[in-house]
Amino acid sequence: MATPLMKLVQKPINTIIVPRRNYYGGIYVTGPPCNALSTRKASLLRYLLNITRHHEYSRCLLFQRSLTTYEQHESPTIPHTHTGGGLVGISVAYHLNEIGIKDVVLVEQAKLASAATWQSGGQISLLQGTVIETIFAKYSRQLYEQLHNSGHDVGFTEKGSLWLAQTSDRLHTLKRQLAEAKALNIDCETLNTERLLEKAPMIDPHEIWGALWVPHDCMIDPVSLSMTLAQLAMKGGVKIVENCSAKEINTEKQRAGLYHHVTSVLTSQGEIKCNWARELGFNSNPKVRIPTQACEYTCLKTKPIPNFPSNIPSNMSILGIDSAFNAVRDFVLVIRNPDEHFYIQPLADQSVLIGGFLPESRTIFPNGVPDTFNFSLLQENWDDFQIILSNAIKRISILADAEHESLITGADSFTPDGRLIMNESAEIDNYFVATGTNANGVALAGGIGKFIAESIHSGDTKTSTWPVDIRRFMRLHTNKRFLSDRLREIPGKQFSLKYPTYGMSLYRTGRKLRVSPLHAKLQALRAVFGELLGYERPLYFNDEEVGKDDYIEDRIKQGTFGKPRWFNAVKKEYNACRKGVGVIDMTSFTKFEIKSAGKSVIDFLQYLCANNIDKPIGSIIHTGMLNQNGGYENDCSVVRLGEYHFLIISPTSQSTRNIKWLKSHFPEDGSIFLSDVTSLYTALNVIGPKAKHLLAELSDEPFNDFARMTCREIDVGFASHIYAMRLTHTGEDGFMLYVPSEYALCLYDLLIEQGKDYGIINVGYFAMRTLRIERMYAFWGQDLDKMTTPLDCNREFRVHFDKNFIGKEALLAQRKEGIKQRFIQFLLEDHDLDLDPWPWSGEPIYRNGRFCGFVTSTAFGFTLGKQVCLGYVHTDGKDVITTDYIRNATYEIDIAGKRFKAKSNLYQPSEMGPTVQLSTP
Repeated sequence: MATPLMKLVQKPINTIIVPRRNYYGGIYVTGPPCNALSTRKASLLRYLLNITRHHEYSRCLLFQRSLTTYEQHESPTIPHTHTGGGLVGISVAYHLNEIGIKDVVLVEQAKLASAATWQSGGQISLLQGTVIETIFAKYSRQLYEQLHNSGHDVGFTEKGSLWLAQTSDRLHTLKRQLAEAKALNIDCETLNTERLLEKAPMIDPHEIWGALWVPHDCMIDPVSLSMTLAQLAMKGGVKIVENCSAKEINTEKQRAGLYHHVTSVLTSQGEIKCNWARELGFNSNPKVRIPTQACEYTCLKTKPIPNFPSNIPSNMSILGIDSAFNAVRDFVLVIRNPDEHFYIQPLADQSVLIGGFLPESRTIFPNGVPDTFNFSLLQENWDDFQIILSNAIKRISILADAEHESLITGADSFTPDGRLIMNESAEIDNYFVATGTNANGVALAGGIGKFIAESIHSGDTKTSTWPVDIRRFMRLHTNKRFLSDRLREIPGKQFSLKYPTYGMSLYRTGRKLRVSPLHAKLQALRAVFGELLGYERPLYFNDEEVGKDDYIEDRIKQGTFGKPRWFNAVKKEYNACRKGVGVIDMTSFTKFEIKSAGKSVIDFLQYLCANNIDKPIGSIIHTGMLNQNGGYENDCSVVRLGEYHFLIISPTSQSTRNIKWLKSHFPEDGSIFLSDVTSLYTALNVIGPKAKHLLAELSDEPFNDFARMTCREIDVGFASHIYAMRLTHTGEDGFMLYVPSEYALCLYDLLIEQGKDYGIINVGYFAMRTLRIERMYAFWGQDLDKMTTPLDCNREFRVHFDKNFIGKEALLAQRKEGIKQRFIQFLLEDHDLDLDPWPWSGEPIYRNGRFCGFVTSTAFGFTLGKQVCLGYVHTDGKDVITTDYIRNATYEIDIAGKRFKAKSNLYQPSEMGPTVQLSTP
């Protein structure tokens, strides 16, 4: 007799425990279902429903017979080669073919769709963690529906989904998602409890605050979809090779040996000469480092539940017979309860799939997924699934009497920040990566394929993909121990509350990997640290709560969408920077030293930089490095230290991206030397009107004639060989001190001791962010990306058109034709600081009632006395942006569904006073 689920929950844990070594050791099972499916390519869900139809089996066999194979002695030349026959890989091949590229080969070491694609439940959730991933999901859904409407049996069914809110903060999060979705033309709405129960009467409404209804979320059969896309690609000329493993990717050195280009792929069936490759990772030289880790997930399929609310006939298939679904529009396909970490997915046979992610998951396969892990599952993991099952039964009591049919424990690929990894690698040119979909592979695959294909074909995309770019990581993120620790947290973050962070780490693991020499001292002074690219950075100092027992890092975990707990602390630091003197540890900024024996480094930088860098020794030049379209690839300060010696300083997040861009343009003669000196210097920002007086007491340097935007090598106190620069990256007066790291502690102590007479205090990045936002300083990665030009953000004064540089022609054309977007500062007019939810970036901007862009950065302006938002206003159609276009309009900012009136500023407000670092003495 079968056991009801409630009794399984109540059983002692030792009756169903599985030894942990099985998971960490990477042991997996391939039971009869898996072996049977290896020949007919049915999805796991289709197998569980026992609805595989004969004509599909024949179609797959026919498909296998039409696959291309190569003899060992053959060495075909095929410009585009990529590995991985999952849905993402097949989507790339399909989209390459769609844009006219026929010479493509896809290599799969086993059978198509035999790994994560085969295990997938086929859910398509339109609401993703970032705007770009939401755009991918939206396109994927459109593609899948188009295939369905064209007569392809891909199992497309649209039933919508519900996201439940058990707390006020969760409801606020859903309302923020609603605001973003509406801006992207995705239909959804919030429901109160009464309307929720109309949609899903089986839910216990206790503690439920409301829900978000997404009517166009859908479901797909991932294997049928994969086969369909593969067949269409092959009809267009794409070659697909199964049972063929990629052994190595071969490259040739370019740019004086500092840059590598794909030449061929060595497979188990021979060598394929090619110009492009996708995702071979460590099978290359140099190694392409892809920070992903397999984590397990578990779901349970019940036996049919006769009284489960559903109007779908039990003998109809959930996959393929869509007319039955279309007749029942009020049936909810998926219910997600992120606060209790579970989802339920009703199936066509009146059974239910129960799954979810725990706050901490198990990482598996630390040495890579075994080659034989195809059509395979992991051992059942009842002990971890207890929490998910218990929560599901608590919320939907009808499940308590259901009988379980099978427990499914599978694996998927996750990344250190829970976002997709894609785009061209940092190590090898023309080597593209698309992986780490964080259990959202089916939802994202269509969009990934389209964008990767566009990148391969034209070298660019029409939308910035920086949030999911592989170059946001560095080598430390591929460390096995780091991945094993960090990735335990990631699956559970799928359901966690997305509180605003601004540099506050969401993670407990993988911390204190990169620290400045001052870290221990600043921590003792109650610094609250955030983490970016592995670097610990002080965000603010919690002086008001000195002596409290709770650990300082825990203060930041107590998130809010309103006025934050650190408001007064940041205000104090801000005032020091505006009226006195403060010191900020900015060691994490990326620093590259670049030089040559002759003039080649000047020619090199003049070509890469939009501004003129051929200035006198000691000059500091703010400049962008632009792409061919005039967009920012890099935003940096270039310091001329010698005749042929320069220092390039840029934000922390640009480290990997910058070195890729620089090396890709190196001259072939090897005349340029590049070195990453980030760790050699501790960077102290001594900021405020009293900074020059303080430093004058500690140095023999005459600070009164220290010109703005210049650099000198000086001694301060006992420390020598310090690069002092009169700029602060905020518009306030002060000095950046680049101190050899061995002198850092000594100099810091001296500054604090001598600065007592000036009221010096420690300052964090939050105060610095507020200063730059009030002055409309755009920051790369937040306000600037490859799609924004200097003309878009009023930076034409940093462009020197009297020389040749990358992107010049595009800027000249844009200047002639007019701009289509403009960087604007908004001040919220009717916002209550204490009662209203705050803007935290990502909020939609409305011009005359129509969506026109998103907020990119926000802060409360202590001088302006208002919430300050930065963002771009985009035009519709053929309009160009002029001063009148901006000024003769009304604006609103949507914060979680509530619109606030906003005043627009084309330039920084006069209340801020003169911008010091752009003036001359």
